[in-house]
Amino acid sequence: MSLLRTRELTGFYGDFQALFGIDFEISAGEVVSIIGSNGAGKSTFLRSLVGLNKVSEAMVEFDGKCVGGMAPYDIVKLGIALVPEGRRLFPSLTVEENLRLGGNPGRSGAWTLERIYDMFPILAERRKSPGTALSGGQQQMVAIGRALMSNPRLLLCDELSLGLAPLVIRDIYGSMPRILESGAAVVVVEQDIGQATRIADRVYCFQEGRVSLTGASSGLTREQISDAYFGSHH
Repeated sequence: MSLLRTRELTGFYGDFQALFGIDFEISAGEVVSIIGSNGAGKSTFLRSLVGLNKVSEAMVEFDGKCVGGMAPYDIVKLGIALVPEGRRLFPSLTVEENLRLGGNPGRSGAWTLERIYDMFPILAERRKSPGTALSGGQQQMVAIGRALMSNPRLLLCDELSLGLAPLVIRDIYGSMPRILESGAAVVVVEQDIGQATRIADRVYCFQEGRVSLTGASSGLTREQISDAYFGSHH
């Protein structure tokens, strides 16, 4: 039984069609990566899952119910949380205030401020700092923590490693096992193919708004991935 499944999902970005019939699924406890070049439709896909892009009801099923087109707030209440590209913290708020905002939908579960601070100790030290006073990596930790505060069953991560140093990226991805321990499934949109295949059970490759390849990470060759990513020009 899939936790989330999309059927023939189409997505528009204004008048521009960005997604063409995406079939996707993820089960509880799974990590699935979505790879693909810029403009392949990866962010639009995540935005469609959380109600930021309008789709029709039957296109997105969560826990057996059709939830396509629901309001973002209601989708968070169901247990889907997005860590958006570019982190999007509230600059006027402190680290702790940003984290508390994530807990607003009032879903009960394992994630509390204490657990977030336990996972990212630097945030405990900086809890009174404004979001803008943090490094990019620390801001990313706050964005992940804020999403986890809603106790999601499905965590969607858009380009976690964008613009961050390799060491910081390792720290961020080092938190994945703890996130999975809480029972959440995780979708990771990732530019770095090596990173994507390392952390995920399965991979979907998007190309020009379509799924060009999908399979178990362990079963895909670099050549298959490269062809799906850039398109075969043979």
